[in-house]
Amino acid sequence: MRHKFLGTGDPGYHPLRKIRTVFSGLRYAVIYDFSVAYKLVLSALVLTGAIALHAWVDLLLILVVTAFVVVAEMFNSAIEALCDFVETRHNEKIKIIKDIAAAAVGISIFVWFFVLAVEVSRFWQGHFVV
Repeated sequence: MRHKFLGTGDPGYHPLRKIRTVFSGLRYAVIYDFSVAYKLVLSALVLTGAIALHAWVDLLLILVVTAFVVVAEMFNSAIEALCDFVETRHNEKIKIIKDIAAAAVGISIFVWFFVLAVEVSRFWQGHFVV
């Protein structure tokens, strides 16, 4: 695709190419980054419960926090890979950059885990209350 500002690349816009790129990146993240894969699996399990109980607002909340944590993980992985590509030796500034990216992921994991825990407890209580 042609870059608007730099004037590089092939002319023409292809939405299917963009969609293919999205799925390629997600596939790569799931295959090579265990932290992305297990979050998707755990979220899918809780989503299944939300679907079974017809809890549509809960389902949307789980989808949003899962997307939030997966995007944070993918940005973190990309930042770490870029830092390792730019500087292979130990560099204190690179370490700080990686630590900040990891902190962002840590916050998103906390929010994701909290929401999943609340939802699972709500499903559990709703299912076993007589």
